[in-house]
Amino acid sequence: MIYHQVRLALRPDAPADQVQHVLGLMRELGDKLDVVEYHLVGRDLSDDFEYGAIYALKDVDAYRTYMYDPLHRQIDSLGLPLVANMTSHDLTDDPDPEIDAKIAQVHSDRFTDHPELLDLVGGLGSYEGSGVPDGDAPKSA
Repeated sequence: MIYHQVRLALRPDAPADQVQHVLGLMRELGDKLDVVEYHLVGRDLSDDFEYGAIYALKDVDAYRTYMYDPLHRQIDSLGLPLVANMTSHDLTDDPDPEIDAKIAQVHSDRFTDHPELLDLVGGLGSYEGSGVPDGDAPKSA
């Protein structure tokens, strides 16, 4: 199982209605995809982030399906401009010693296939964790 988590700190000027719309799309993504075993989208109870999400995915193929779903791409387009800082982390109990490289490859492929994502993550104050592209996007502010 791969547990994919994102944590989001919003821009101070992020319109509340747009934030709620994107959170709804994030919930819809978890609800609609058969590859998502379970998910949670909600408030992050830390001092650093306002919202977060976690998606449980059976394996790297399910992870790729989740990452490449058109709704995920729509969430990026609508949501990332509202975000100041973001972290993305994966936790897994998969015994494959290459699972980290396989997950990294999904992200690398996605940035290659959708280069406009680089502009979106490049606009973040910081972006840390899994999925951070080499070079172009900020890893921390």
